[in-house]
Amino acid sequence: MTATTEGLSAAVKGRVVERGDAGYDEARALYNAMIDKRPAAIAYCVDEADVSAAIGFARERGLRIAVRSGGHNGGGLGSVDDGLVIDLSSINDVRVDAAACLARVGGGTLLRDLVGVTHQAGLTVPVGIIGTTGVGGLTLGGGIGHLTRALGLTIDSLVAATVVLADGSVVQCDSEREPDLFWAIRGGGGNFGIVTQFSFRCHPVTNVLAGPVMYSLEDTHEAMQWYREFLPAQPDELGGFISMMSVPPGPPFPEELHLRKVCAIVWTQAGDEESAALREARSFGTPLLDGVAPMPLPIWNTAFDAMLPAGEQWYWRGEFFDALPDAAIDRHAAFGEELPTWKSLMHLYPVDGAAARVGNDETAWGYRDAKWSQVIAGVAPDSSGAEAITTWTKAYSDSLKPYAMGGGYSNFEMDEPTRVHGMYGSNYDRLAKIKAHYDPENVFQVNQNIRPAA
Repeated sequence: MTATTEGLSAAVKGRVVERGDAGYDEARALYNAMIDKRPAAIAYCVDEADVSAAIGFARERGLRIAVRSGGHNGGGLGSVDDGLVIDLSSINDVRVDAAACLARVGGGTLLRDLVGVTHQAGLTVPVGIIGTTGVGGLTLGGGIGHLTRALGLTIDSLVAATVVLADGSVVQCDSEREPDLFWAIRGGGGNFGIVTQFSFRCHPVTNVLAGPVMYSLEDTHEAMQWYREFLPAQPDELGGFISMMSVPPGPPFPEELHLRKVCAIVWTQAGDEESAALREARSFGTPLLDGVAPMPLPIWNTAFDAMLPAGEQWYWRGEFFDALPDAAIDRHAAFGEELPTWKSLMHLYPVDGAAARVGNDETAWGYRDAKWSQVIAGVAPDSSGAEAITTWTKAYSDSLKPYAMGGGYSNFEMDEPTRVHGMYGSNYDRLAKIKAHYDPENVFQVNQNIRPAA
């Protein structure tokens, strides 16, 4: 215990881990092992009163605050050197009102737990593609995933939230109560407060037809050219993202394809009956593998978890695109040849369909006019590969900037302050004004930070 954290255990009901305690290194660990931060303490808050007390404690002692839900943030913004980490993992209850099609979800819940509980009621909420991701971080950044074309972003199903503000007060926000705050947390990240409960509208989806269709790298140009024309013309129920990837070296993939670099389209269609659109999609070209199969949605939403565990090195970058010209496809093909490790990847997610029918000014997420949200991620098992994955990711990303819209999805970025303005696009100035109202002293600054307007 240090002088700056003395008394923290008495201030909050939840467990407190301080520097020097047994279990400190385990408690401070983040999903991305490239980030090695040493907070003064981690407070495992159990409710909004605990969160409020922890905020007050940190402010009194001049400690910077980081907020951690699942810990997946690529830039390590769920932790802070010498400051206080407010960990929400104990606030992880999920309650479903099936008759009202609503789910009330604790701010520390993981995606796998949310979709697992809603599935039991024959419902779902559209979320990301890794089950160990935190609902909190994913939602506040926007929420892109398998069902974005069909059901919109995660924030498009958010109907209310409980937020602990910088002064420690607790407010409820929705379209009528604190409407500016409700607008801002739908895409503005953790800049405005700590969300301890989300209320989501649920959708009647239980099963999907889903999986990758993989093509030889030599077919990358043809596959991507076909994809850019085909998918935007299809009904919303069909989603599919392009991936430059290596075939995982294990089942269910055939051994002769293991570790082969490929261009894949990862399809998802809600329901049990194959649509004409999915049938046409699967008939394109000469695939190396067609892995589309029926499965319960929670299985699909956690299918990549084992392949991408916590504790590996990550470096990633995101961009938005409103077109996919041949020159950009040339860059994808070239960098797909140079994947530095077998887990490194590029995903190009469609964000049209239902997501695009929300106005750019209706939520803080500022890229409703984009067609695709791209992430390039270098992944290495240990620090010896960190330089290679970082160099490849930056070079790949930089090569595509001439074709990008000028800003990337905040959840797909490292800690790069010079890129923040572009992450929020045309909504940045309004967000800065709302920040000045709810957090004028920038207490919540360990994030893709929006500075309070003067």
